[in-house]
Amino acid sequence: MECSRSLLADPAAASLYCGATTAARRRSATFLSCSCSTARGPATMSWRFNESVDRRSAVPRVNGRNGNGHCGRAAAAREESSVVLEAVEDEYGGMVVDADRLPADTGGFARSLAASLSYWKSAGKKGVWLKLPLDRSEFIPLAVKEGFSYHHAEESYLMLTYWIPDEPCLLPANASHQVGVGGFVINDQMEVLVVQEKYSDSTLLGAWKLPTGFIHASEEIFTGTVREVKEETGIDTEFMELIAFRHAHNVAFQKSDLFFICMLRPLSNDIMIDEAEIQAAKWMPLPEFMEQPFVQDDHMFRKISDICVQRLRRRYCGLTAHHVVSRFDGGASTLYYDAAEHQRGDPSCDAAA
Repeated sequence: MECSRSLLADPAAASLYCGATTAARRRSATFLSCSCSTARGPATMSWRFNESVDRRSAVPRVNGRNGNGHCGRAAAAREESSVVLEAVEDEYGGMVVDADRLPADTGGFARSLAASLSYWKSAGKKGVWLKLPLDRSEFIPLAVKEGFSYHHAEESYLMLTYWIPDEPCLLPANASHQVGVGGFVINDQMEVLVVQEKYSDSTLLGAWKLPTGFIHASEEIFTGTVREVKEETGIDTEFMELIAFRHAHNVAFQKSDLFFICMLRPLSNDIMIDEAEIQAAKWMPLPEFMEQPFVQDDHMFRKISDICVQRLRRRYCGLTAHHVVSRFDGGASTLYYDAAEHQRGDPSCDAAA
């Protein structure tokens, strides 16, 4: 992210001058327009400040001057470390700190962070997004000491936030859901592709279940389902329809869970399991699959199986994936809706309508 040099904090302290050389040290600082990412998506608004500021004004006053009565190298070093952190303003009046332009040491970071918060408060800013890369983890306790809170973490960084106004925080919360998928794969012999997992809940020991897993970041529901089936069983498949989905809460780490069941058409037949996760896999006759105790005794599994059977009998029509572009976010996305609307010639959907 390319941005200009940051401004000094607390311009009100500009009364501290050191002779005629002060005028030469004055400069106008401007944040250039640049793009950055917020929790709500890309933002390109810039923070522009054209006021001429004395760079020495950020040096704290001690005994009326800089503590030693002159402007030495120590004061210059403190002056350099007291600049406001590089940041751009998002579309909601918040500041997004540039994670690639952080100070090099903890002392400089602590001073710059305090100066930044002071300036942003006086400027009427709202939320602050502070992304700390893994190699800057020593800055975390300093940010927490200033009042920052954890927002979310990934493998390479921790995101912290700070809400400036004395009012309820309006920053969006961390992602609240995980997304899982299951593939109902059935061949022309009315056999269902099933697996036994190596590591599973005691209630599923010995049970034959559908291949399942979690989708990756930026992965479509239907492509994630095809991938999971391929990884666990070696079977290539083609997405047909999204049959149903389940919504549950307080699943893993108190997160909610969305689980999508997709019907897939097999494109191959020879099974090759992922031995790291799967104990066994096979093609099982549909009646045998349906008669398993874990299916019959569990209302959710029984209902999912019944829906899939109704689809095979052409008494139910699922949702198909359609690529669309919306002005809302300007990007491409996938919309799932009833195939009957656009496939009137499909006898299965006509029968279900």
